Amino acid sequence: MAETPSATPIRVHVSGVRGRMGSLVATTVQREQGLVLAGGTDLGDDLPRAIRDGRADVVVDFTEPGSALRNTLAILDAGARPVVGTTGFQAADLARVRARCAELRRGAVIAPNFAIGAVLATRFAREAARFFPTVEIVELHHDKKADAPSGTALGTAAAVAEARGAASAAIPGEREIVPGARGALATGGVRVHSVRLRGLVAHQETIFGGDGETLTLRHDSLSRESFMPGVVLAVRRVTALDALVVGLEPLLFP
Repeated sequence: MAETPSATPIRVHVSGVRGRMGSLVATTVQREQGLVLAGGTDLGDDLPRAIRDGRADVVVDFTEPGSALRNTLAILDAGARPVVGTTGFQAADLARVRARCAELRRGAVIAPNFAIGAVLATRFAREAARFFPTVEIVELHHDKKADAPSGTALGTAAAVAEARGAASAAIPGEREIVPGARGALATGGVRVHSVRLRGLVAHQETIFGGDGETLTLRHDSLSRESFMPGVVLAVRRVTALDALVVGLEPLLFP
């Protein structure tokens, strides 16, 4: 999705710049018209000082779940706007970020997935959920992903649960021979199964079942480049926000 560059260049700092996603974000920023790479830090560096020294407008954070909330609040307090792809935020974490954004009147974007196709797949799942009585989610990621289930899978489960207003009926007499074989119960009783394998990037299937038919919505990120258009979109849009936005969907469909 093409964005019209701002007349004033947006200065972007990358937190997690030595990681695979962070280094790719830095490269992408350098080649995007209207964006300027203001600096980069990683775990252990003084993030607030680097933001101020680089006069960053926006900070893109791809680090690790244990530092996500701390970094996001530090970015806001340092005078910049966070665009966060680090997963692992809980409801209480989002509430803290939302309150800080409101207090500072400064926008932020926290997105479990920056791939445009993944956002659309969740939107389509919300529609399909109204018509099918059963649904399960299978998410597949590389073997270095720290959290399970993925933030995207949890977001999809929440969207499905909101649309259908009822959990899938339990299977009469069902018994797990091995605990966990039937997956985790997410929001609204939607079962989520997590796969971690070397060679994968990020993939998800949302499988709906009805009388005599199934519907499978599948999205595949085949490389990390798939996330860059969404990152750039969020960087450009967050400068006009004064509140927290969770996910890319509000930016794609305002």
